[in-house]
Amino acid sequence: MLVNVLKAFLIGICASVPLGPVAIYVLQVSLSKGHKPGFLTGLGATTIDTLYAVVAVFALAFAERFIETHKVLIFILGGLIVALVGASIVFKDPFRKLKQDDNPSYSIKDYVQALALGLSNPAAIFVMLTLFAFFGVRIEAQDFRIAPIILAVSAGSASYWFLFSRCLGKLRRSFRLSTLVWINRVAGIVVMIVGIALMAEGFMKHFML
Repeated sequence: MLVNVLKAFLIGICASVPLGPVAIYVLQVSLSKGHKPGFLTGLGATTIDTLYAVVAVFALAFAERFIETHKVLIFILGGLIVALVGASIVFKDPFRKLKQDDNPSYSIKDYVQALALGLSNPAAIFVMLTLFAFFGVRIEAQDFRIAPIILAVSAGSASYWFLFSRCLGKLRRSFRLSTLVWINRVAGIVVMIVGIALMAEGFMKHFML
């Protein structure tokens, strides 16, 4: 059991590592506001990772059918969400009133936006499933031991975002504000491009049906 818990902890870390819209958003928040707001944003990603781990264990067959049936809508709406978040990053200057020695401000909005970005990519369920298979964690949904496995996945994901945001929060003090503004804009543009690509793929699937 302990071995499976340790494997699940590694699954949580591995599920968080790939660079995507959520990671870029956490990067932007960590550089603009500091470690703690960045970690709060990362917890949005942890919530989604935990949800997808539960889905992968309890309802994979249903999830597969739902994604297959509604994949066009998922791509279009998910892409729109990602693009809008990217646009808000590009056109909003979070550094305008920021001073390097200011205490960082907390905002539940960052957490919610990270949730939205994570939910816009339900294909991550299959990433989670692949990681469970790769690490050889096989537990039946009705097994009482599933609870510590899910908690370990969540802990692994949270640990990754804690270290990620902490490193960036410290790194931000080595940059000038003008440099941070450009990093912010580039990050926003990348997120927008990902969102537009998702929408384009959704429309292509729609017209090919």
